[in-house]
Amino acid sequence: MNSSQFSNLQQRRRFLSQSACGLGAMALADLLSAEGRSAQVDPLRPKPPHFRPTAKRVIFVFMAGAPSQLDLFDPKPELQRLHGQKVPASFLDNLDDPLIKGSATVMASPRKFNRHGQCGMDFSDYLPHMAGRADDLCMIRSMHTDAANHHPAQLLMNCGTTMLGHPSAGSWVTYGLGSPARNMPGFVVLLSSSGKGVDGGASLWTNGFLPSTYRGVTIRSRGQAILHLDNPPGISQPAQRGRLDAIGDLNRLRQEQTGDREISARIAAYELAYRMQSAAPELLDFSRETAATLDLYGINDKKTNWFGSNCLLARRMVERGVRFVQLYHSTWDDHSHLNKNLKINCDMTDRPFAGLLEDLKRRGLLEETLVVWGGEFGRTPMNEVRRGNTPGKQGRDHHPFGFTMLLAGGGIRAGHVYGQTDRLGYHPIENPVHVNDLQATILHCLGMDHTKLTYRHQGRDFRLTDVDGNVLQEVLA
Repeated sequence: MNSSQFSNLQQRRRFLSQSACGLGAMALADLLSAEGRSAQVDPLRPKPPHFRPTAKRVIFVFMAGAPSQLDLFDPKPELQRLHGQKVPASFLDNLDDPLIKGSATVMASPRKFNRHGQCGMDFSDYLPHMAGRADDLCMIRSMHTDAANHHPAQLLMNCGTTMLGHPSAGSWVTYGLGSPARNMPGFVVLLSSSGKGVDGGASLWTNGFLPSTYRGVTIRSRGQAILHLDNPPGISQPAQRGRLDAIGDLNRLRQEQTGDREISARIAAYELAYRMQSAAPELLDFSRETAATLDLYGINDKKTNWFGSNCLLARRMVERGVRFVQLYHSTWDDHSHLNKNLKINCDMTDRPFAGLLEDLKRRGLLEETLVVWGGEFGRTPMNEVRRGNTPGKQGRDHHPFGFTMLLAGGGIRAGHVYGQTDRLGYHPIENPVHVNDLQATILHCLGMDHTKLTYRHQGRDFRLTDVDGNVLQEVLA
C-alpha cells in the first residue's frame, strides 16, 4: 500500500467514524472486523468451546532433539537377531531417505525392556519412574512426520507446518479458548537443557500472525522469573500504576482512531505485566510445598532439580488457571554415545515427569489436564554411519518415519498402546498417526473442532492443522 492509498483509507475511516449520528462508527466496526482488526476489551477472556471438552488445559512436555523410541518404548527382538548386519533390502527398496543409505547396519538396543502396570506397557530400564505410571499413559507407537531436520520438524510439531511465522499450538489454544488466569499469561514456556538450547528457539512458541497477546511467555525457574518485569530503579508501585494508566489512555485514543487489534493486545500486555509483578514471586516460592512433594519432583536432587522445578511450576500454573504450559528439554540428539547420553537425559527427566503425573492425579487435576510427552521425530534402527562404529559409542540418526509419543489425562484412554511399527521399527504398519492428527486430537480434547478454529490472514482461513488432521477416536476414553 503506497502513501496515497494509506491516506485515503485513513480519511474513509475518519468519515465513517464521525458520520450519520454514530451509524458510521458501526460501519467502521464492521469494516475493521472484516479486516480481522476489530478491538477486544480483553483478548484473553475465557471463551466457550465448540463442544463439551474433556480437558481444560494442556501441559506439553517437548523433548527437543528426538528421544530414541527403540531404546525407551518400542522393543524390537528382530534388531537383536540382525545386529551388525546390513539392513534388509526390502526396507531400502524405493525408499527416499537422505540419511540412511547402503552402508548402514542394524543396531540393536543395549537396553532391557519389561512390561509394567496392569496394561503390560513396555518401558526401558532407563525409565523406571515413568514405567510406574504405565496405567495412566496412552503410548502412540506409530507417529510419523514430514521433516527429518530439527528446526522444520519442531515447527511442524509445535505450529502445524514447517514454515516460519505460523502460530504455535499454545497460541491457537489461547486464541480459541482464552484463559481463566488473571495474573499469569495464558500460554507459558519453561526451558531446561542438558546441552545446547532448542533448535527452533522462540519460533516454536510464537504467536505468528495472531495478536501478540497469544505468544508464549518464557518463565524461568531460577532467578528473576520474567526478565525486565520488575520496576526500574527509583520507580514506586504507585508511580508505575500512574505511568501505565497514562500509556493505556494514549493507547485507547489511538485504538479509537484505527481499531488496530494489536493495540488491544498491547494494552492487555501492560496490565498483565503489572499484575504479574506480585504473582510471579509467589509462583516461584516453593516454601509451602511439602517435603514429600519436593521429593516427588526431585527438587533437592542435583540431577533432577532444573527439570523437576519446571514440572512443579507447570502444576502450580495450571492450578492458577494457565491454559497451556509447554516444557522444553534439550537435547536428545544422540548421533553418537547414544547409551551414555540417554542415561543422562533420562536421569534428569524420568522422576520429575512421573512425579508430575502422580501429583496431578492425587490433586484431581489430571482428569481435566491433557499431558503430552515427546519430540519432533524418532531415531533410526540403524547406527549413525557418519560418526563411526566404535562399540559403545554408536548413535542413531534422525528418523521421521516411525516414533513414539505419550499422552495422559484430559479424556485420553489410559493404559493403552496405539499403533505399531514393523519388525525393525522403521515404518508404521498399524494405525499410522501424523503430527496433524495428534494436534487435531489435542484440540478435540479441549472441546474444539480443528477445522473450525481458524484465523483470517492474507485472504485465507488458517488453522493449526493446515489442511490435514483427523481426531484419533481410539485413543479417547
